[in-house]
Amino acid sequence: MSSLRAKIQDVFNEPACEQNRGKDAKARKKGCSKPLTPGAAAGGCAFDGAKIVLQPITDVAHLIHAPLACEGNSWDNRGAASSGPTLWRTSFTTDLTELDVVMGQGERKLFKAIREIKEAHGPPAIFVYPTCVTALIGDDIEAVCKRAAEKFGLPVVPVNAPGFVGSKNLGNKLAGEALLKHVIGTVEPDDAGPYDINILGEFNLSGEYWLVKPLLDRLGIRVRACIPGDARYFDIACAHRARAAMMVCSTALINLARKMEQRWDIPFFEGSFYGITDTSEALRQISQLLVKKGADPEILGRTEALIAEEEAIAWKKLAAYRPRLEGKRVLLNTGGVKSWSVVHALMEIGIEIVGTSVKKSTVEDKERIKQILKDDNHMFEQMAPRELYAMLSEHKADIMLSGGRTQFIALKAKTPWLDINQERQHPYAGYDGMVELVRQIDLAIHNPIWCQVREPAPWDCQPPVREELPRTKSEAANLHAVQEFASTMADDFGEC
Repeated sequence: MSSLRAKIQDVFNEPACEQNRGKDAKARKKGCSKPLTPGAAAGGCAFDGAKIVLQPITDVAHLIHAPLACEGNSWDNRGAASSGPTLWRTSFTTDLTELDVVMGQGERKLFKAIREIKEAHGPPAIFVYPTCVTALIGDDIEAVCKRAAEKFGLPVVPVNAPGFVGSKNLGNKLAGEALLKHVIGTVEPDDAGPYDINILGEFNLSGEYWLVKPLLDRLGIRVRACIPGDARYFDIACAHRARAAMMVCSTALINLARKMEQRWDIPFFEGSFYGITDTSEALRQISQLLVKKGADPEILGRTEALIAEEEAIAWKKLAAYRPRLEGKRVLLNTGGVKSWSVVHALMEIGIEIVGTSVKKSTVEDKERIKQILKDDNHMFEQMAPRELYAMLSEHKADIMLSGGRTQFIALKAKTPWLDINQERQHPYAGYDGMVELVRQIDLAIHNPIWCQVREPAPWDCQPPVREELPRTKSEAANLHAVQEFASTMADDFGEC
């Protein structure tokens, strides 16, 4: 536990984070996020963050050493996609019980589980995740993993990020530390070249990485490792031989990028593949870093030619949507890199941003938003559901882009909504991704269902029923008899 505490403190003192450097020593010890509320760690604990970063490594077996409930749903993890292996979506857990805890059988059960996975699936590596229970009872995960690796002849990687140590963001960084200590640099590739790069913090949500990789292929740039989206264990083990790196989400793996630069001289920059301008700028910076590391300068010219060609195609496709979307108002309720990159992307086609959440954004992200929007009046740290509903029901936005947790607020306010977070069904990265994002916004706003649901209900707009007078003496007599009978029944049995 002392080594774990030292590792956590090292992450808190991350020197590559400008926000962290601006704190005093006391504030730095508190980390990047608010402390967890006891009993409310599910979905936001360090274990969850570590598993989010590592699980998209597709050919690895991910073993959770914990009671059954800690495993959750492996199949639907964040919508990350794989071009091949599906082992990463198979749930492996030691299913620790109360009897195992009392009798001290945790380590024995873990060793047995590793052996069963090796015999049944033969993966190139096994990642082992302790959680709160197994960390508290003192199971020596690292010793078991070391012994299993020697016994079975394959890497068994301990990921020391039990939930109680901190937030999901901290778990992201602890996962990066596990890769640095046990994976990266353990295999020497025989095909390293001057155009190899790493992409860090890209999760391949809905296949977004597959929209970017063809652009790099056309430039002759090889992605040595995309961590973690659609990654393979061997690729990550060889990642130390890349010449440059791009950080897609700095809050997740900034420590990994910095330490790879220190150990193996791999320069990195932070960029985004959301939007036409940002995609072009990312391609330029990749080429420039490669040239600084010894690549042929002619790649700069080829990059500009590719950018000009792809931008022309994208703007031509977007021209059809501009008259339909120009001036439309968007409320963006997300965070992180999307809080500024998507803002920039939408403003490029004339869409107005009425608000963007910065709950999970860094100081650098907030500064970018201020530069893009020219003020900070449209930034909000957190908006309560009641406030979101009021804003949407008063028609201050034409559509809300957010995650699934707030979709029903938009639907209740009878406002179009589009999923922009990890559960989304469409890829929005790169030039083609930007066109797809605009197309989905257009479909959502102009869906004819909204005209129907905003109309009054049929029972609220029926004309009043006019009581007709009896036209003959017999009709009047019959009506009088019915009224007398009803009055008699009411006297005998009371009103209903």
